[in-house]
Amino acid sequence: MKAIWAVLLVACALPAAAQTPCPQAGDVVQPHLLGTWRAEVEGLGPATLRLEQHPEYAESVSGSLERAGRRSHVAGDVEDGELTLEQFADGVHIVATWLGDVVEGSCGREIRGTWTLDGQQAGSPFVLRKQ
Repeated sequence: MKAIWAVLLVACALPAAAQTPCPQAGDVVQPHLLGTWRAEVEGLGPATLRLEQHPEYAESVSGSLERAGRRSHVAGDVEDGELTLEQFADGVHIVATWLGDVVEGSCGREIRGTWTLDGQQAGSPFVLRKQ
């Protein structure tokens, strides 16, 4: 019985000890971006954004964006709370850019900004929310 209580005490203490502090927007770095995000661009349907460490640039990300059965490649980074992502249809030619800011108080889990198709002046607002 003592062993069970000891295990329960350790198990209850682990989550509190393992919690990391909520980063300020300007402190968000590449590891905070890794994972799956829900992407919402005004006027377009929702999309799933999956980010992982860039294979060539350790502090950058790369991944995929899936919307309505179509997949695009993305690559970018975050610096001082500012996200820059480039979206590619074929892995070479940029079709859109994502420029946004980490939302203060979101612990790096929400980013808002402007998505702009290549060659266009005006963009559309976007929101990324980590899943």
